[in-house]
Amino acid sequence: MTSYSIIGGTGDLGAALARRLASIGREIWIGSRDPAKAETFASGLSAEFPDARIGGLGVGDAAARADVCFVTVPYAAQADTLQQIREGVQGKILVDATVPLKPPAVGKVQLPAAGSAVVEGAAILGEGVRVVSALQNVGAEKLAAGGDIDADVLVAGDDAAAVEEIRTLLTDIGLRSWHVGPLANSAAAEALTSVLIQLNRRYKMGQAGIRITGKPQV
Repeated sequence: MTSYSIIGGTGDLGAALARRLASIGREIWIGSRDPAKAETFASGLSAEFPDARIGGLGVGDAAARADVCFVTVPYAAQADTLQQIREGVQGKILVDATVPLKPPAVGKVQLPAAGSAVVEGAAILGEGVRVVSALQNVGAEKLAAGGDIDADVLVAGDDAAAVEEIRTLLTDIGLRSWHVGPLANSAAAEALTSVLIQLNRRYKMGQAGIRITGKPQV
């Protein structure tokens, strides 16, 4: 069975993702800058989901232990985190959920010079890592609530097989997703996060999301 590490797994998004994976009995390694915090969280999750195998480690060890790595850290911590796990994720799929939010102006689109935070991160990791962009537009609160989610996930990547593997996993945890093209297109999902934040604030919405509409042409 494929094993998964969640780097930043004790944060809101990482913890919500871990809970989803645990609910379908997957092997999960929670990665945190504080290994003790990761162990404590993993222990609580294991008690709740005894069919899943869950452990807590430092970020480098967690990334090295798993087959697929999710990165769910804030943009300010992305570069340093990817440097720490770079060696341990070579040859693997890495799913980067980073959004380039710059507090306090998180409702304003502020893409980096590379055009995308995930593209920027992929340059740190090198060509040996199969980088996929996903989960920028699904709020942690919505993901943690359980059940199917009334929002779609945009998945970008240059490796089509890696994208489809992640899309299958997203389906398994109750998410509908779409392959939206090369990794550079992650910029659209990253920018959309600030737009959704604006909608939440302006219209008092709870975790606004998006749906892709339309029907296949015969």
